[in-house]
Amino acid sequence: MAKAQLTFKDIDLTLTVPVGVRVIEISDKLGSGIIYGCREGDCGTCLMKVDEGWSNLSSISVVEDKILRENAAGKHHRLACQAQVLGDVTVSPA
Repeated sequence: MAKAQLTFKDIDLTLTVPVGVRVIEISDKLGSGIIYGCREGDCGTCLMKVDEGWSNLSSISVVEDKILRENAAGKHHRLACQAQVLGDVTVSPA
């Protein structure tokens, strides 16, 4: 199985994770400052900033795009419950 490096800037921790894992799955286990509500991409609670590796995340779905717009999210923001790790990436709470 392919692996990637996922770094949580707020807790200064880098882990090797399986490609395809959603950021929230790892964040939840580590106690990162990225919080969540629904885990379905409906609430926008898990908004995170992508500090490095934007192109190493899955594409933004129509649902995620809608929630990002509704929350006036900045250019480098994603929902941790929707973003799948495809390569090395660094994230932090929004």
